Amino acid sequence: MRILHVASEATPFAGTGGLGEVLGTLPRALAELGHDVTVLLPLYRSARTRAPSFEAKPIELEVPIGDRVHVAPLWRTKLPDSQVTVLLLEHDPYYNREGLYGTADGDFRDNAERFIFLARATMESMVRLEPFDVVHAHDWQTALVPVYLRTLYADRPACARTRSVITIHNLAFQGTFWHWDMKLTGLDWSLFNWRELEFYGRLNFLKGGMVFAHAITTVSPRYAEEIRTPEFGCGMQDVLRGRAADLVGILNGIDPVQWDPAKDKWIPANYDSANLKGKAACKRALQKKCGLPEEPGTPLLGMVSRVTEQKGFDLVVQVLPDLLRQNVQFVLLGAGEERYQKPLEELARRHRTRMSVQWAFDPRLAHEIEAGADLFLMPSRFEPCGLNQLYSLRYGTIPVVHAVGGLADTVVDATPDAIARGTATGFVFGPYTATAFREALDRALAAWRSPKGRRRLMATAMAQDFTWKRSAEQYSALYRKLTGRG
Repeated sequence: MRILHVASEATPFAGTGGLGEVLGTLPRALAELGHDVTVLLPLYRSARTRAPSFEAKPIELEVPIGDRVHVAPLWRTKLPDSQVTVLLLEHDPYYNREGLYGTADGDFRDNAERFIFLARATMESMVRLEPFDVVHAHDWQTALVPVYLRTLYADRPACARTRSVITIHNLAFQGTFWHWDMKLTGLDWSLFNWRELEFYGRLNFLKGGMVFAHAITTVSPRYAEEIRTPEFGCGMQDVLRGRAADLVGILNGIDPVQWDPAKDKWIPANYDSANLKGKAACKRALQKKCGLPEEPGTPLLGMVSRVTEQKGFDLVVQVLPDLLRQNVQFVLLGAGEERYQKPLEELARRHRTRMSVQWAFDPRLAHEIEAGADLFLMPSRFEPCGLNQLYSLRYGTIPVVHAVGGLADTVVDATPDAIARGTATGFVFGPYTATAFREALDRALAAWRSPKGRRRLMATAMAQDFTWKRSAEQYSALYRKLTGRG
């Protein structure tokens, strides 16, 4: 099949987190199954330096937005080390900026216009190119694509047989804007109603995509269930319950080449489950780099995360003070909300030999933490899928996670029965309280201090397969179902 993925980011061209990583790997896995896969995204400033050479002549698109028509070049290149075509939409006023969505001061004020333009340009490219069987939109930034497909472009021959999928990577971000931005879409105002594009008087991009897409996916089976409840539905639970028959959770995967402790070029020593000497060397190197004593007998806890409430930092700041008074070390890489960064900085100042924080985005250090830490903490309040727990399993760094979303789908709690069966891979806690989190940490530390139990957990964790092949096969089956081929 011919598949078009449209997204606001894809590594290595542009990325801010999990969405970019997914779009940099899933298309490659689909192509390996035999599909003809194309990815379309904006030509951001970062993409200009990270893209391989472009084809000499772009496709010139005429893109309506509001009462104007913009001419926008569409450049063609390849996803590195693959046969996946990448189309980069050029429009300097919208995309040639330092950030993708905003600056430290907040979101760009014209984000509605920027991503209406991306969706409309996607449709214009579909009219110009050989027809696609499926167009797959990702998150609110491209959620108007399924709306356009079944309204303004429904009678275009190139689009008539195309089916649409939208993936919700995080329902908390929906793309809600002033209702007058509806004028920029070119859509009829009749669609601005409570069943389709309107949400409490505002234009809601993601709601429109969920209503009009032929199928909806999200990034783990558990999250697909959770978002149909008031607790996790972010106001969209009724919409999603109405589309329950068309909603499926497909777990994200990881790149087995980029994230492989046996071959990782960013860690000081390589290792695998048969020979863990390299992991001990990685721990020593991480302790040294972070200014901590090189103590092999001290458990080293790691986190790589946005520092936000969603990621569980309200629990972290509650349990850390007492935890650091024990014989543990803690390393954190990330950045985010000042209300959590300040107390964490103060803790690190008071416990210089026990705690290190780095407020940055540092891919190398992220790999070094995954390889060098003994335990990896992910106490997220909610987590659609999560990738770091998957990296941690592969690197033999035992995760401690909240029983939610993709974390619950991928980590098997180390209960006595699970340990006896050889299925335990980490430590899972619930409910979402500091007490429950601390109890899970205590269990994890006790297991770590037992050499036999630690080795068994690590071996089971490293044997797990969360590469993209299985997930790509599930997407492929969904595409076949939508197009009548399966």
